Amino acid sequence: MPDIDLLTVLSYGIPLAFLAGLIDAIAGGGGVITLPTLFFMGLPPGQVVATNKLLAIFGSASSTYQYFRKGKIELKLVWRLAIIALLGSALGAQLVLGFKDQDAFRLIIAGLVILVGILVVTNKRMGLENHYEGLTKRTLIIGGLGSLVIGMYDGFFGPGTGTFLMFLFVRYLKFDFVVGSGNARFINFITNLGAFITFLISGKMVWMIGLPMGVANALGATLGARLAILKGSTFVKVIYLLIVLLVVARLLFVA
Repeated sequence: MPDIDLLTVLSYGIPLAFLAGLIDAIAGGGGVITLPTLFFMGLPPGQVVATNKLLAIFGSASSTYQYFRKGKIELKLVWRLAIIALLGSALGAQLVLGFKDQDAFRLIIAGLVILVGILVVTNKRMGLENHYEGLTKRTLIIGGLGSLVIGMYDGFFGPGTGTFLMFLFVRYLKFDFVVGSGNARFINFITNLGAFITFLISGKMVWMIGLPMGVANALGATLGARLAILKGSTFVKVIYLLIVLLVVARLLFVA
């Protein structure tokens, strides 16, 4: 257990956890704020990742509930996809043990995130209206494959998972940005829950940091989800593009 500076948690950790929860609930990407924050507090890498999942379970549960109560989650679809994503996450966690070149992988993912941003910018109408086709064969195949790959990425590496989930729902499954965000938050909650249980067993979570920051993260997520639902898809699309830039910066410039 590292020495914990309570003043650092209160003055630095909690405000940033609140901000991370807010933006994550709108467009994903909260981890690009919380992971460096936990490193700054002096935690070793294993405790950083484990404690970050403790925060994430608070925030993703809170935002998922807000989207659910307003009917902004396509439950019949996301239950199926969440199970696939969870299996992918477990597989990705196993693959990472034998992977050595993290720097090359980070550059590849940064390039993919940039491509996502370009596609969103160049397609001005994408995600502004809901054209979801229902539980068709196409929806289940594309959604299943996408969830498996993104789930593997989440277990393998992680940063930008919410960004990729949003793109899957909006670009390929034809949801608007608000429902797409709700669906992404639901799946992210399930994958976070699986990782949370794993790290809980490992005993690496720093509860004295994770619990207060988790509460702040949940409060930020509640506000973020309500803003997304109130302001609509155009607002979420703008925030999403900002998060794309933040994720790219995190991947390229933060070790």
